[in-house]
Amino acid sequence: MHVRDVDLNLFVVFDAIYSEGGVSRACFRLNLTQPAVSHALSRLRVMFNDPLFVRRHHVMTPTPLARQIITTVRQALNGLETALTQTHRFDPAKTPKRFVIGLRNNLEAPVLSALVNRISTAAPLVEIATVRCERNNLERELAAGTLDVAIDTLLPLSTEVHRAQILTERIAVFARRDHPDLRRRLDKKTYLRMEHVCVTSRRSGLSFEDFQFQRLGIKRNVRLHCQNFTTACHVVARNNMLLTASESAASLLDQPGLLRQYPCPFPISPHINYLYWHATADGDATNQWLREQLQAAAATLGPSHVGRKTGRATKRRQPIPTSLAAE
Repeated sequence: MHVRDVDLNLFVVFDAIYSEGGVSRACFRLNLTQPAVSHALSRLRVMFNDPLFVRRHHVMTPTPLARQIITTVRQALNGLETALTQTHRFDPAKTPKRFVIGLRNNLEAPVLSALVNRISTAAPLVEIATVRCERNNLERELAAGTLDVAIDTLLPLSTEVHRAQILTERIAVFARRDHPDLRRRLDKKTYLRMEHVCVTSRRSGLSFEDFQFQRLGIKRNVRLHCQNFTTACHVVARNNMLLTASESAASLLDQPGLLRQYPCPFPISPHINYLYWHATADGDATNQWLREQLQAAAATLGPSHVGRKTGRATKRRQPIPTSLAAE
């Protein structure tokens, strides 16, 4: 069999079924009817002499052969997309385009504000969507193209994912502005005496801050655990508990002036965030443009800074330290 004898659209269907885990969701993604997608899958099965996908618990599970060829198929499809993009150069002023960014909620407000301020006039037809992506799915979504880029802490991903340091945030302590026990400064003794709100999406284990406190031999009194920074900020603005978080947390309030920010009285490392994209998108003009806009937007965020590209992520997979794995 030669490539000249193959309908390349079959590989587009193959990638969609693999990414979405089912024929129905692949139909929605490709805007095709179910008979059309099912027919394409049948042709693929004949071509490879393999079922490619087996239904298990309402999910189309890829066979070993499908898992073996998916990377090659995606690289080929992305190569064709890049060739088309380079032929028709991306003009943000004239080209409609929708970008999907994986972004955690504490960074959403400052990053999107800076990004929209930068591109709203220069790219009037560009649409931005942010989504939360589970870290164990990040590489798969970047490879599938369901995410264009993502911003997160340092993660042990394969060499197929490239990264660049984009944003460094100091850790601060937040309290309500009229807190009865705090004035101009927050000392160590007062910090340890107070009750705290901790933000983490993990059911067990230490948060980023508590991991570092443990290394210092410190244990704080956490009264409330919650899953997102918006909730934590609203809680702290209305009671006497403290929130230890990155400096961007206060921007999640409709009225940031309700909180007062203090330097953390203990030496805690800052949050370092990285911009991630898949290797197959490295030379894509649209993806390059988005990365440049995000890096430029991040450079405007006060004490945060844009880092240089660090190339590919470490190939060897290592356990994520508690300080990185925590929310």
